[in-house]
Order: sequence, then structure tokens, then C-alpha cells
Amino acid sequence: MTAETTLANKHISFEKIPTVIYKDAEQPSVAVAREIADIITQANAQGRNAVLGLATGSTPKKVYKELIRLHREEGLSFKNVITFNLDEYYPLEQEAMQSYRRYMKENLFDYIDIAPENCHVPDGTVPQELLKVYCDNYEKKIEEAGGLDFQLLGIGSNGHIGFNEPGSHINSITRLITLDFVTRADATSEFGALANVPKKAITMGVSTILKAKRIILLALGEHKAQIIHKALEGPVTEFIPASYLQGHSNTLVVIDEAASAELTRRKAPWLIENVLWDVAMIKKAVIHLALAVGKPILKLTNNDYNENGLSELLALYGQAYDINIKVFNWLQHTITGWPGGKPNADDTNRPERANPAVKRVLIFSPHPDDDIISMGGTFQRLVDQGHEVHVAYQVSGNIAVADDEALRFIEFVVDFNKEFNISDNEVIDIYKKAGEFLNRKESGEPDSKELRYIKGIIRRGEAKNTCRFVGVRPENIHFLNLPFYETGLVEKKPLGEEDYRIVMDVIEKVKPHQIYAAGDLADPHGTHKVCLDAIFEAVRRLKNEDFMKDCWVWLYKGAWAEWDIDLIEMAVPMSPDQVQKKKFGIFKHQSQKDGVVFQGSDSREFWKRSEDRNRATAELYNNLGLAEYAAMEAFVRWKF
Repeated sequence: MTAETTLANKHISFEKIPTVIYKDAEQPSVAVAREIADIITQANAQGRNAVLGLATGSTPKKVYKELIRLHREEGLSFKNVITFNLDEYYPLEQEAMQSYRRYMKENLFDYIDIAPENCHVPDGTVPQELLKVYCDNYEKKIEEAGGLDFQLLGIGSNGHIGFNEPGSHINSITRLITLDFVTRADATSEFGALANVPKKAITMGVSTILKAKRIILLALGEHKAQIIHKALEGPVTEFIPASYLQGHSNTLVVIDEAASAELTRRKAPWLIENVLWDVAMIKKAVIHLALAVGKPILKLTNNDYNENGLSELLALYGQAYDINIKVFNWLQHTITGWPGGKPNADDTNRPERANPAVKRVLIFSPHPDDDIISMGGTFQRLVDQGHEVHVAYQVSGNIAVADDEALRFIEFVVDFNKEFNISDNEVIDIYKKAGEFLNRKESGEPDSKELRYIKGIIRRGEAKNTCRFVGVRPENIHFLNLPFYETGLVEKKPLGEEDYRIVMDVIEKVKPHQIYAAGDLADPHGTHKVCLDAIFEAVRRLKNEDFMKDCWVWLYKGAWAEWDIDLIEMAVPMSPDQVQKKKFGIFKHQSQKDGVVFQGSDSREFWKRSEDRNRATAELYNNLGLAEYAAMEAFVRWKF
């Protein structure tokens, strides 16, 4: 790996496992692949096999992609490599779409020169009465190969490694295990519905993993930040199996910036190293202090600062009282009931400009409901305050419509046409084909083109209904249907030129004074991140256009997380009536209620998540000593 990584094998104050943080999600994957390549090359030079423990899931895919590139372009050979995969669902056929054997073939094995007999993946078809013997033999094969030289790990949202769920013992070996509800919920997107996700799996044990000579845990994305913090900085506990890695002598954790968000070195860097005390750092430190000691900002004392690692701040800026007043005012200036700017007002201390009084506003919504879920109160207020509001729905959201919901619409159209003797054969044919496909569809099978089309229409109609409810004119509703999304699978294509052009076209058409975009990178399925990347690239390409010189970009977060309060630059308060109206707007998306396809491990419906999150933001402001509101929506400005 890089020199940065090699030098990282020293303990950071609060992290109990050596950790390297990269700025983006590409670099860590390449670095991990390079280390694997070095292990293979070294073993080959020594005339022995390299024995690798491999993981599956979305995180390692870029590692395998880089290994394939190294094989094709730099001659890396896998002829001396033996692999053992961590786990497999049980029971599951080896050729099933969700099979990890199939995953490994499609993401690595079929593209390198590894011998098939050297590729070991637990077999989900072994009869249960033979499983104990099979698992014992899996352990023996690892030992006979010389033990694992290297083990690649991901981490589950509940802290599992492999399928070693909370409660797994440190001495556990390869075995059949019952999957935790959280793990099964996270796998819903692969299987189409929670009911289709197997309840059991075969997994290497914790002891098996810890015997590896070298371990790298790779975690990417904001949705992994909480569990990374617990695994690295918390106690060793069977309830977070990844914490067992704290006892391994040669483990490295490799993460991106997003996954590092909850680590102490990110949350409170002044406790670890000298920092530059600029406005952002002072605000971060004082808010952190107030929340830690449970006091409003204006009640913090010199002792509070001195006893919590902030004596340097006092030495530089004087008494607590003076610092408190500054930070309190900075926070107060983020609050506004005029997200489009207040006309004819002094905007010196307001987050948005007063002029122009009527702004063209372009709200980008990744899915057809993110606008109302994430910023519904602000959305409504912008319309009510007379701004020209446009909404651009970036993807169809068709994979998030349940099959039975689509079938209900299919039956309605077919029955309606029969009842009124309508003979539009092309329309009837589309619906009949979709219905026939649903009747024979297998678990996890991608939707047919016709079914995707119908599910897309369902979500489009719901988005139109929301816009009608809020008061957006029909001509201001834009359905972009970005091509990267239209695979019928959770796995999407990379962004392409066509995607960028579509986003650029709508920006050029509206010529907005404000752009709102989803900055919620905690979305576990990654669509928000891809949609944001498309907007960022489009804005960069257009930034020299005259109309863009007067355009501000505001980022909101979705139902998965909220901005840290020290980062918030605009907070829009909501009354109880506005909270209720936002909830009714979310209800317009009927296909996303009562059993959402991608509910994830959070059992709350999206309206409830949103309501709780907005209330929590308001409570946070109130706890810091500011005015009490029913709810708040928060935004951060991206200065391009």
C-alpha cells in the first residue's frame, strides 16, 4: 500500500486499531488491491501460494476491479493464489443471483487466471445434517493451505464481520448461524423482499478470521460512520464482533472521509492534535462542549473549557463569556423563515440574499419523494413566498415499487380497458407482458422492461400529486430519468456523458438563483451520491455562464441522517401545522408506505423518520439555548 498507509501502523489516541482515512471512495480500494498484489507477488517470489480470505458485498467490488486491471494491464498472475470466502447464505443454490459464488465469479474469478479448484466459497446447498462435517472440513482446508496470509473484511451496520452476528464468541469457527434482523433487512434490496432473504448463513468464525496474518477492514460511506466509531473506539464486546479486531496484532482499517465522520479525530480533533482555531473550528468545539456538558452555550464557564480540553481556546480568545456570545450569534444567524431570502430586509446576517426578491428555484430530488421527505417544509415555504419553484426528479425510482403494488395497477388498467372496450393493443400488451412476467418472476430477478416502465409511471404520478399538493405548476415539474439508474437492479451503471448533459440541460433551462440538492451520503444504496456527483459535474461545467454567477447551491439531507449542527448554514423552522402538512405531502407517495421495498434496518416509515429528524434538529438548537420550534430543516451551502 502507499507510504501513508504503511506509516499509519501506529495507534491514534482514541482509535484502538490503526486506521487510514482517504478523501474519496476510490483511493482506499486501489490501496487495498495494491497490498493484495504485493502479497501475491511476494509469495510467488518465495515459491509458495498466497492464501487470501475474501469478502463480498458492495464495498470490495472496486478492490476486485483494480485487481482485474492489475492482471490485465500489469501482468499480475493469480496462478499461485488460493482463496477462501467468508460466507454464504443458507440454503441457497450456487447459481442463484444472490449467491456469493456467483458474485465472486462475476466480480473477480472469471477475469483472472486463478485455478477454479483454488477458489473456495461456502456451499449453501449442503444438506443440514452434513453441515457440521462440511464446516469442519472448510477449516481444515484453510489450515492445509498454510493459513490465511490476508483477510479482507467489510463491516455490517450491526458490527458483524463475515456473518458473525452480535453475540458471536471470539473462539467461534466456521459454522451455520442465524442471521440478525438488521443483516436481513440490509439484504432486502438483493432479494426483493425481506421474506425472501434467507434466515441463516454459513460463515467463517471470529477465531478463523483472527488467525489471518494480515487483516484489512474496508468501510466506505457515511452510513458506516456510526458502527466504525463503535468498533474502533468502543470496548471489545461480542455485541460488536468487529471490535474483536482490536486484539489482532496486524489489522488495518481503511476508510473514506464519509465513514470517518464519527471518529474522535473528526468530531473533536483538538483532543488529539493542534488545530487551526478558525470560525468553523471554534463553532465545532463550543457546540461539542455544550452538548458534552449538557448546558446551553451562554451558560458555559471557563472551568467547562479548561476541564474539557479547550484551555487553548481560552488562552487565544479570552473569557468563556466572549466566546459564547460569538458562537451563539453565529448559530442564531443560521435560522430563517425565508429560505429564498427576505425581500427588502438587511441580509447581512441572514443565510440567503434578499435580492432578487422573487427567485427561480430548482430543487433536485434524487428519487421521486426525496424533495418532500427531506425539505418539504422549505419546499412549501418557497412556493408560498412567491418564488418560481421547479422540481427535477433525477431517477425514476422504479425499483422501489413493490411487485404487488405494480400488479394492482396492471390489473386496474387491463380491467378498465375491458370494461370500456378500449382496444389500444400496444398499451394492453405492455401491461399484459408485465403481468405475465410477475406471475413467473423469481426471487431477486431483475424486473422486465415493461414492469420497470409501469413502476416508473406509478412513482411519477405520486411525484406529480405531491407537486400539485404543494402548489408547483405542472410545467415546472421535470422528470430526468437519468440513464445510469435504469438497470432494473440495485447495482447501477457509472455516470456517463448523457447523465451530465441531462442535468446541465435542466439547469440551463431554468437558470436558477437557487439550487437545492441531496447531500445525503448516508443513503446505503448510493443513489443520492451518484445523483449529487451528476449535479456537481454539471455545475462545474456551467459555472462560467452568466446566470450561474448569481446561483447558490444548498445541500439538504434525506431520511437517513442530518447535518452536524456546527455545519448547518441555514435552518428553516417549522410550526406544528407545517409539520403536519409536510407529512400529508409525504403520504402522497402511497407506494412508499406500509412495507417499503428498501426500508433498511430502520423500521420507521419515511414520514416518521423525517418527522423525528426535524424535531431532533429543533431540539438541538433549543438545547444550545436558542428559540424553541416544533421542527427544523437544515442546509449547507456548496460554494462552487
